Amino acid sequence: MFIHLGGEKMIRSSELIAIFDLSIEKTSKISKAFVASATKEHRIEVIGEEESKSLIVTLNKVYYSPISASTLGKRARYLLADQKI
Repeated sequence: MFIHLGGEKMIRSSELIAIFDLSIEKTSKISKAFVASATKEHRIEVIGEEESKSLIVTLNKVYYSPISASTLGKRARYLLADQKI
């Protein structure tokens, strides 16, 4: 199954590690260090040209998405519930 992250970007649900509200980047020293490390390793991808609202961590990349973390979370929960059937 796939999760649409915004723009034309989709990822496999099996690659998803975490979905965060973008405010975590401003409030957590650990998240700042994580994003800095991912930037240094060229693993950051900004989706679209709209203002980013969420941070999505996958096995290989970190995405900035214009879709809110709550909306992406609902999509992920829907897919996970569908996989259990």
